[in-house]
Amino acid sequence: MTRTPQQLARVEALRGQAIALRASGKSRAQIKNLLGIGSEGTLNELLRDVIPPGSPLRANAKDDLRARARELRLAGRSYNEIVSELGVSKSSVSLWVRDLPEPPRLSPEQRRQRAAEGARRYWESERGEREARRREVRDNAAAMVGRLSERDLLIAGAVAYWCEGGKNKPGRRYDRVVFMNSDPGLIRFFLRFLEAAGVDRADVAFHVCIHETADLAEAEKFWLEQTGGTADRFGNPVIKRHRPATVRSNVGEDYHGCLRVEVRRGAWLYRKIEGWVEGIFRAASIESAEPALDR
Repeated sequence: MTRTPQQLARVEALRGQAIALRASGKSRAQIKNLLGIGSEGTLNELLRDVIPPGSPLRANAKDDLRARARELRLAGRSYNEIVSELGVSKSSVSLWVRDLPEPPRLSPEQRRQRAAEGARRYWESERGEREARRREVRDNAAAMVGRLSERDLLIAGAVAYWCEGGKNKPGRRYDRVVFMNSDPGLIRFFLRFLEAAGVDRADVAFHVCIHETADLAEAEKFWLEQTGGTADRFGNPVIKRHRPATVRSNVGEDYHGCLRVEVRRGAWLYRKIEGWVEGIFRAASIESAEPALDR
């Protein structure tokens, strides 16, 4: 039953008296007689969460949650909103706030605004925690790798090439090493792989592949810095024509296109990469991958 403001004020005043009597050492029976209380339920409500003097029991561990739940209820929050914010059961919330007046009904627009605000508050606290957990996993995984040997570089580089590099097609074998990507880190790693494989830096050529709407000069400068190469090793750029109907996300100052890395006279390296990949597949017992290498 919902109580009027006058009834709530009387209950709070009576509760204050009951707490004071309990603190002075009065028993429950004495408090009932002194305050004229005839119901055990009423006495329980007045002495809720009150610990008798000298009792070995500690205060309720959920006192702070209860107080916060009452604040939220007085602010007009629903049971579900309080449960979501505090992470407690609905039954606990009901027990803590059932004596408070029911908040007025909200309009659909007010409910949407409140839901959006609740989501914003949640993600403000959750986003940082999630990022910290992601960073911990990444850091631990990175620490597992340690220092790479030349053999490690050859294995990892061969797999990277087989995923991103150009390969022979059925009926068309040209044994060329061509690798293209937009990730500067992967490009730098591939160049380190070429070094470990014994490729002469003079045999490595670059081509910037980029949309015509982007800044070609800035892109060439960017890739020149990333590769540590010289301008004479950069060939003609590959320009992709703009289609107005296409909605592109690769725009802005951070867009530098892709870099195409070619190894001149690299047939010998392509055949080695094939062999390294075949050896990796065999070592991992991936027999189904072998026919692809024989085409």
